[in-house]
Amino acid sequence: MAERWVLAPAEDGGAEVAPLGPDGLPAGPARREADAAEAVRSRPDVTRWVWRSTAEIYPRLLAAGVRVERCYDIEDAETLLLGHEGRLGEPRSAAAALGRLRGGPVPPDPPPRSADPGAQSSLFEPEGTRLPLADLTAVYAEQLRRHAATAHPARMTLLTSAESAGMLVAAEMNRAGLPWRADVHREVLHELLGDRYAGGGEPRRLAELADEVSAAFGHRVRPDLPAEVVKAFARAGVKVRSTRRWEIQSVDHPAVKPLIEYKKLYRIWVAHGWSWLQDWVREGRFRPEFHAGGTVTGRWVTNGGGALQIPKVIRRAVVADPGWRLVVADADQMEPRVLAAISRDPALMEVAGRESDLYQSVSDRAFSGDRAQAKLAVLGAVYGQTSGDGLKNLAALRRRFPKAVAYVDDAARAGEEGRLVRTWLGRTCPPAVGTGADATEEAGIPQDDPAGPPDTGGGADAEDQQWMPGYASTNSRARGRFARNFVVQGSAADWTLLLLAALRRTCAGMAAELVFFQHDEVIVHCPKEEADTVVAAVREASDLAARLTFGETPVRIPFTTAVVKCYADAK
Repeated sequence: MAERWVLAPAEDGGAEVAPLGPDGLPAGPARREADAAEAVRSRPDVTRWVWRSTAEIYPRLLAAGVRVERCYDIEDAETLLLGHEGRLGEPRSAAAALGRLRGGPVPPDPPPRSADPGAQSSLFEPEGTRLPLADLTAVYAEQLRRHAATAHPARMTLLTSAESAGMLVAAEMNRAGLPWRADVHREVLHELLGDRYAGGGEPRRLAELADEVSAAFGHRVRPDLPAEVVKAFARAGVKVRSTRRWEIQSVDHPAVKPLIEYKKLYRIWVAHGWSWLQDWVREGRFRPEFHAGGTVTGRWVTNGGGALQIPKVIRRAVVADPGWRLVVADADQMEPRVLAAISRDPALMEVAGRESDLYQSVSDRAFSGDRAQAKLAVLGAVYGQTSGDGLKNLAALRRRFPKAVAYVDDAARAGEEGRLVRTWLGRTCPPAVGTGADATEEAGIPQDDPAGPPDTGGGADAEDQQWMPGYASTNSRARGRFARNFVVQGSAADWTLLLLAALRRTCAGMAAELVFFQHDEVIVHCPKEEADTVVAAVREASDLAARLTFGETPVRIPFTTAVVKCYADAK
């Protein structure tokens, strides 16, 4: 039996399937199956299923009790390939790819699904997105050719495989859900906010704090309206530009303390209050609908629910099932370690090869033991904080780690000039509008290092934004800062995909389930007897992901792990 098969779902719940040859074209006749899930279940020897969209197909298979080991997501691959070709933003659907391939009309992508907490996955693919098997395989074969035409085919192939694996992880996490105790959540809300008032008005504690703010100003002020608060401060002779905590906390005025407390509690009430609990927690699980690669840097997003910003106090509601534990694993100093791997800076790789505090090691070499200064310098290099003291710190960093600093400097320069930059595996930033043919040139970043993965074919949050074409043409310095961060943060996102894939493979034969992931943190829900095995699996997955992503380097990305009953106890 061929290792790869293509699956094209039909409207009635059935599917067309066919084996595929090395060129991506059918290696045998297509077969019509009455049930898509049974078609997959009956072929356990297939190692990779090729289909249009994991997000549309795999939840349906999971609901039928079918798990697949590997897949190839055609529409996700199209997004990555369009990006690599400097065409990010063009329609990414399989139908659009077919139109481009055959020189016909290119349909726009269908609108994204809304975040409906109670919605279930559609039984069938959305209207206008389905392609017959022959057309689907034609698109797949063309994508294989486009992979081979990239500067580093093996890396690009690995990236596509890793992102497809991430899609499987996301679908399985969505089905498993994060354990959530609604009763504990209600207790926390009552403790913080007090009684609820009828009609959905502010709870008691917020109303009390609002009264305290108004009393401090001597007139009625709504603390939930920043413009009104700024005006009230001005009336009191205090000039502030905003109500952000970092700006007002040093202001000497009696309204400051209740205002800061109000803002903190108001955010919890709006983002994770009683309405949120009713909308997003069902049958003891929080299912926010994770999407792998939801931003251009490759970081994940969720389709509602605010899962990636759960306040620590609310994490008290994340409690393992009886007899189970949460293994919470947090990557240590991920970005600077990734910078060491992609820059091939010998001194920084030596530092990043240790599991000890990287910032302290950097400080011992370049900052006379001042860890705080070392951390500012390293993060400044990654995030573009290169003015004032940052410039002085960067100069000290450059003297000891010249290749690392040059790597991100080159990326920033490329971004400012409207050129494209890529992650180590080939994920590409969006092009700048109006920069002409030069916009498709790869940045002059040394990615041909022979120490990198051989071409064998096998394969700060403010900076993490949907950077779309057009913005950079009017703000080149900002695009430079983004490009500087993109090559590091995007490469880190590529590494985490392979980490998740490896961890998923280990958990496949266990009761343990991946239930949560955000940037540099992953949570596994498992019986307490499996906890030690999961902790060891995280370490092994990290080492394997580093070797696969960056090749044989001394760089290690260690994890701080905690085995807990409650998520809030992990940190």
